[in-house]
Amino acid sequence: MSLIEHLPPEIYSAILSHVSFPLLQTTTLAFSCALPRSPIPQYHVFQYVRLTHPEQIIQLYQRLRKDRNLITNIDAFSLETWTADADVVVNLMNLLSSGRIKELRMFVGPNFAPEHLEDIFEKPWHGLQFLSLRFRPYVQRATYYQFLKGAYFDSTLLALSRWSKGSCPLPSLSIIQDALDATIAPTGRFAQPLVFFRLDPFRTLSYSPLTSELEHFRLRIPSRQVARFIYSVANSFPALEFLDLSTCNVVESDVEAILGRFGKLKHLVLDGCSVVSQRSDLAEEERQNLWALLGKSMALAGVKLAKEREKKLKVWLEANVLRASMNALQVADAGPAAPPVPVQRRPRRGRRGLATATISLRESLPPDAEPLPGLPSRHTGPPVALSTQKIRILPPQPLLRTFATTAPGYHKTVKDKDTQHSSIRGQFERGWAEGVAQLSAIRGRLLRSWQGGMRVVAFRHHHLSTLYDEDNESGDGSSEERLCVLCFVLRVRARRGQRRDTSRDVGTLLDGTFGRMNCSMVVIEGVDNANSV
Repeated sequence: MSLIEHLPPEIYSAILSHVSFPLLQTTTLAFSCALPRSPIPQYHVFQYVRLTHPEQIIQLYQRLRKDRNLITNIDAFSLETWTADADVVVNLMNLLSSGRIKELRMFVGPNFAPEHLEDIFEKPWHGLQFLSLRFRPYVQRATYYQFLKGAYFDSTLLALSRWSKGSCPLPSLSIIQDALDATIAPTGRFAQPLVFFRLDPFRTLSYSPLTSELEHFRLRIPSRQVARFIYSVANSFPALEFLDLSTCNVVESDVEAILGRFGKLKHLVLDGCSVVSQRSDLAEEERQNLWALLGKSMALAGVKLAKEREKKLKVWLEANVLRASMNALQVADAGPAAPPVPVQRRPRRGRRGLATATISLRESLPPDAEPLPGLPSRHTGPPVALSTQKIRILPPQPLLRTFATTAPGYHKTVKDKDTQHSSIRGQFERGWAEGVAQLSAIRGRLLRSWQGGMRVVAFRHHHLSTLYDEDNESGDGSSEERLCVLCFVLRVRARRGQRRDTSRDVGTLLDGTFGRMNCSMVVIEGVDNANSV
């Protein structure tokens, strides 16, 4: 016998702690088969549960029914099958919700109905830190059952929105709809199936207690204009730092609105989005200039937000001043004098003529009518100031570090591709630098005006607050060097002929070397599966 067979259980647990979660279950089973007499802790088998076949769902449910203590050992659960029995899954989830699961991944296939997900997420999952829902509403053979039934999962978003704030501080959320397989439905001939009939529930979800501490949000709904529903609300996603809207219908104006709304956003992924026009009839110089305009608009997104907020603030101040002036006038004066009560004449005796009118236009208003406000005859109090002090808003500095989008496919040869990427990198750097320089000039003028007596306020956590001397803002208004990295997500072919992308590689490298580069472009040649969550 070797020495490894006689190690204490703590040593085996320390060895397995270095294994990643997706491989922990299979590694523990292989370790137990290789050393059958060794005291290898078996709770590592249930620490990360990954089910890939429908039969495993029933087996796990029966095992947990017999030994409920195993539920507390499960830290992460992943359901990766499209043909699962939805009723059995609901029963299994009811057992798992009583544990301490931190990560939950689910594949929602055509066997699921909206009522199933409503039952699963009707009550909050305490301690949940990551939730991933991946929808595939189509099957390999043609069927119209779900379409005729109207199986839309709008109610799932509403159920998540009803979770209380203290029950589940969810930091990461992923909602993905798989695009149609090109081998089954060629692109351009078939429309994308609808998982969510209306997009209004995303607006409700954006300011719900569940997303008050959300930092990472991945939302992929092919060809749907969902971006405007998440940035249209003022207090949506206040803590968002990572946003992935790949395959959605996102245009350049949406990018500017997203950066203006989410002040803490550091990473933006828009793979498969037509952010920059790729028309073949445009000249090469015009194509390159579009990337420069994109970089400049992204750097100046906060300026546009500040101008829009200044207009709203001006209207609000004028309304408040007018209301205050009317209140001051009412307080200074004793109020309008009571109208004199007309003395009604006593009708004469005798017969009235037929031409005598029975009504009078001089009669007073009915008692239920609202009288017009009376104007004061004189005003002895202090004069009321009807002018408002001009208030300017200091535009925030951009915090975006990385921006990932699809690489344009203008050229086919590798040499031309490298030359094209280098040119786009230079144009994006030039546009970003121009935007940052213009932003520094605007901030400098506003801060000099503030030193001269004008009131200047700044954004803090999506609210307005007065700018004081002890703030961390630079006194001369010059913005410190803000770096943004343009990442191109290339689509390459794997060995089996399936198209794959590298969007996941971008997410794994966001906080690495990319954050130290100055507005540069990085080409990633990975072969990670596009459908992986």
